[in-house]
Amino acid sequence: MAKLTDKIQALYDDKHFESYRRFPLTLIKGRGTRVYDTEGKSYLDALAGIAVNNVGHCHPKVVSAIKEQAENLIHVSNLYYNIPQSTLANLLTEVSGFDRVFFCNSGLEANEAALKIVRKYGQEKGKTGPVVYFTGCFHGRSIATVTMGKKDFQKGFGPMPQGFMELPYNDMEALDQIADDTKAIFVECVQGEGGVNIGQKDFLRKIGQICKEKEILLVVDEVQTGMGRTGKMFAYEHFDIEPDIITLAKGLGAGMPIGAVLANSAIAKVIQPGDHGSTFGGNPVSCAAAIASLEVILEDGLLENASETGTYLLNKIKELARDYGFIKEVRGVGLMIGIDFDTQCRSVAVQMMEQGLLVSCTALHVIRIVPPLILSIEEADEIVSILSRVFEEIEEFKIL
Repeated sequence: MAKLTDKIQALYDDKHFESYRRFPLTLIKGRGTRVYDTEGKSYLDALAGIAVNNVGHCHPKVVSAIKEQAENLIHVSNLYYNIPQSTLANLLTEVSGFDRVFFCNSGLEANEAALKIVRKYGQEKGKTGPVVYFTGCFHGRSIATVTMGKKDFQKGFGPMPQGFMELPYNDMEALDQIADDTKAIFVECVQGEGGVNIGQKDFLRKIGQICKEKEILLVVDEVQTGMGRTGKMFAYEHFDIEPDIITLAKGLGAGMPIGAVLANSAIAKVIQPGDHGSTFGGNPVSCAAAIASLEVILEDGLLENASETGTYLLNKIKELARDYGFIKEVRGVGLMIGIDFDTQCRSVAVQMMEQGLLVSCTALHVIRIVPPLILSIEEADEIVSILSRVFEEIEEFKIL
């Protein structure tokens, strides 16, 4: 199988856009919390497709739902009704308290749709000000969403669209700059790509208060944090705020491409036929997978498991990190954990992969751990054991 690995990686080098900096690993199978490469080696997947495979790889209920739907109807477009789409919309409104859903294919598309909604809603309300976002955020890589994010991601793609204002994250005083004519505030309660930065409760509550007082729409990006990742269905539930709109993707489809925007009717009604749409949004197979995944999360107690196992894992990693000066901080909520290093840490992620643990390096210096929500205490201990071996190697050989 080594020849197959070499062939696949050579094809990437020869045929693909150079969009990704991939790890030297070709995966061919996944079950539960494990994935397997072409050599048959097993890895504990603490990345879960970047917070996507919340119910684990190839969960039997999800696989069965995909098979059954694919045998009956794969795609019909949004010119017609389909059963899985409306069934999923109903489920999402039940668990969220919102009453309208727009389906798309990704987090980027969900945030783009949310931007169009707040702009049109703002115009109808006479709002002429900007959309506010925060330093360290990530809302996508389209021209509009990349404007709300790192300047590094904007290089070469200018000019950027107008109508946005950046404020520092977790800075209470900075919120005083938000004017009455602001259209919306976009915020992540836990910044994933930014380095697992957790919003301060007082900061997020003040945002909510400002939005109510000034009639500004509050958009919470739950693309990475939603669907149980933080131990609650949505991360904003930890912070006692009431968003007007939330955006979903990643963990929604159990690995199938799907995104969603949730809002209440008073806001959703600004979008009329022709204002926005998606050929593949709400695809029957993706919706069937999402229904099955959501049912597993609810029926198998995965919110509770994410909270309890996540707290256990976070405390174990914090305890371990005390022995190593190159770790600045360990932080997290539920099964969303960041280990903040004092230098760049991609090489650490490679070492962990070689030891059989998949993680990612985000914000250059943070190891992100976002395993499936089915993670057991024993598997959490396995993660800590591998971290310990890698940290000991770094300390002994002064690798960083």
